[in-house]
Amino acid sequence: MIKLIVGLGNPGRQYEKTRHNAGFLFLDRLVSESNCAWVSELRFDGLMAEVGFAGGKVLLLKPTTFMNRSGQAVGKVARYYKLSPEEILVVHDELDFDVGVVKLKKDGGHAGHNGLRDIIAHLGSKEFYRLRIGIGRPPAGKVVADFVLSSPSRNEWDLMLSAFDLAGGYLAQMAAGDMSAVMNKLNSG
Repeated sequence: MIKLIVGLGNPGRQYEKTRHNAGFLFLDRLVSESNCAWVSELRFDGLMAEVGFAGGKVLLLKPTTFMNRSGQAVGKVARYYKLSPEEILVVHDELDFDVGVVKLKKDGGHAGHNGLRDIIAHLGSKEFYRLRIGIGRPPAGKVVADFVLSSPSRNEWDLMLSAFDLAGGYLAQMAAGDMSAVMNKLNSG
């Protein structure tokens, strides 16, 4: 059962609609569609909201630290609410998937993603779920950091929105704990 969904991104206007902020963008869309609002929680180093599903309420978190310090906020929330890593879903950008591909997995390494690296360090575990939103690879010769911190094209943005809608359609199932069924559906496409 998922009790906390964390979106990864960087705070600040210059990063708002960048590929690296796919997690923030996903949660912003969910909050907007759910008619709830973000509340600044200084004690947790993040913005929080709560959304209701048939299985109950789920906390949403956007860390207000930069990406490579995301674990600080996740660790604080997990300790305060006594959440196990298995009750946490982290939504993040994924270079290894084409734009618009979305997949769900549990545990694993950080694959060079500094946000995931910090979350693993602060939770002391890799046993959380990851909803990976494909952003594609940069063209040959383009620096990865520059690519992830740039805005997607209009076509790429439309593909990302489709991925958000697809994944969002499974959130109630995830909140209810039916992760295996969701993995089978998302990962078979």
